[in-house]
Amino acid sequence: MSKEEKKIEEELVENPVSEESTESTEAADKQETSDTTEETEEETIEAKLALAEARIAELEKERLYKQAEFDNYRKRIIKEKADLILNGGRKVLEAMLPVIDDLERALSHIGNTESVEKAESTEDALREGVDLIYKKFLKVMEAQGVTQMKTEGADFNTDFHEAVTQFPAPSDELKGKVIDCTEKGYMLNDTVLRYAKVVVGI
Repeated sequence: MSKEEKKIEEELVENPVSEESTESTEAADKQETSDTTEETEEETIEAKLALAEARIAELEKERLYKQAEFDNYRKRIIKEKADLILNGGRKVLEAMLPVIDDLERALSHIGNTESVEKAESTEDALREGVDLIYKKFLKVMEAQGVTQMKTEGADFNTDFHEAVTQFPAPSDELKGKVIDCTEKGYMLNDTVLRYAKVVVGI
């Protein structure tokens, strides 16, 4: 055995490594590892919490923006609805103004003897003027989608006609058909604006 090996052996004999010392070292290492793990977990939780708080703040901002946008939309719709109620008939009324102008001209010409003398009689002059105004008014209504129903000789149809009475038909072909119209019916585009009041043959 060499001198160095003897020396090491003597040292070991003089200062033996106890089991308690080894266990203490291992326990300290474990405690240090545990503390490090806990710190890492705390940091992870804090990071997740910060992300969650940031996301909540972002969602709250989006909610406030959407709510403000919806409030503006609701106010705009209410205003448009009010304008529609107040001015919904503006287009039709504007189209009827020329008819009023013609009626005023007709009324002013009734007392004008010169214009009346040109016609065969006052009645003819009035009839001609009123007929022109009537035709113009029908054109105005047609431009707005209002048309007269054709009822003469038509089959009675409750979707368009309202029977005011029944009357013996002059022929078998007119049974169940409209033989007279007491009040004209009108359509607004494809819907009934007013039902025609008719007499039905039986």
